[in-house]
Amino acid sequence: MAEETGQEKTEQPTPKRIKEAREKGDVARSKELTTMLVLMAAVLSVFIFGGQLAERMIGMMERNFLLDRVEVFDVNMMFAHLGMSVKEAALALMGIFILIALAAFIGPIALGGWNFSTKALQPKGSRIDPIAGIKRMFSLKSLVELFKALAKFALVGGFAMIILWQIRGDIISLGNAPERPAIKDALETIIWVFMFLSAVLIIIAAVDVPYQMYDYTKKMKMTLQEVKDELKNTEGKPEVKGRIRQLQREISQRRMMKQVPEADVVITNPTHYAVAIRYDAENRNAPIVVAKGVDFVALKIREIASEYDVPQLQAPPLARAIYHSTEVDEEIPAGLFMAVAQVLAYVFQLQRYRDHKDVSPPSQPDLAQLEIPDEFRDETV
Repeated sequence: MAEETGQEKTEQPTPKRIKEAREKGDVARSKELTTMLVLMAAVLSVFIFGGQLAERMIGMMERNFLLDRVEVFDVNMMFAHLGMSVKEAALALMGIFILIALAAFIGPIALGGWNFSTKALQPKGSRIDPIAGIKRMFSLKSLVELFKALAKFALVGGFAMIILWQIRGDIISLGNAPERPAIKDALETIIWVFMFLSAVLIIIAAVDVPYQMYDYTKKMKMTLQEVKDELKNTEGKPEVKGRIRQLQREISQRRMMKQVPEADVVITNPTHYAVAIRYDAENRNAPIVVAKGVDFVALKIREIASEYDVPQLQAPPLARAIYHSTEVDEEIPAGLFMAVAQVLAYVFQLQRYRDHKDVSPPSQPDLAQLEIPDEFRDETV
């Protein structure tokens, strides 16, 4: 993508980019870290199980080399001794193998975490493409890997040669030593050699791990255009998002308009604002706004209210205050309780008069003079 657009990869990878890469099995890994952990596990296992291993090896050698005349001339005894030796060797090495296997499992997930992907197992034509293979062979990454391999070989080989040269006398003397001391000295020598080589691999891993993290982050980086395209694909194109918001508004308005016939009163500006209020004393502690709108929506609310004989009162300051302070299906703020209570009291008295002509008609309060706290006042007409 960057090559096609000519843009540089300057942006950090997004979580979506990293997630898609992990799904494909592309995560940061360090072979040197795994090798170091396996070798250190081998050293640790020899420290822990070395004594047991030496005892079992000595016992196995004694049983295999100290044979009587009957066993020497019995062909079947050869298989019996072989089976016993295999069993003894397996028991002696079991602890070592378990620790090494555990290190081999932990090593790959120590950098990049646990990741299982079936996509990484799927065959790809690019893997057997000779041209792509040649490009990979002569790429910068291959050159770095070659340099790492040569450096590792030189470093480990050099340390190994130095160690072997320093202990050459001890190694030669093992051939003249008695059986038990020779095995013990050989194991101690192996342990110390492993320890020195592990120390060398720690240096290599300490260099390789930061490099692998840097290389992976660099590979995952994105161009500015890729970030924009991903954001657009994730959140949708602006025209689609606009259409979705429009549909959501239409759905919300239709639902709101269905509640207007259930309102107790509609308070208007009288033309720009309209707020429909309902008071359910059994289920609510305060009146709620069931619908509100300005201009065309306000006109629609008034039309529905007229169709269903919902009382409409003109109280411009109160209509504006409720519109700007309260959302649909929310209760009226405490600061507007008194003003709304006066309106509802008049509406309920008017309804009672209509139902029972024997009572005197209520006098309409001066709605323009309702007490509206300053924090709720909006002078917009």
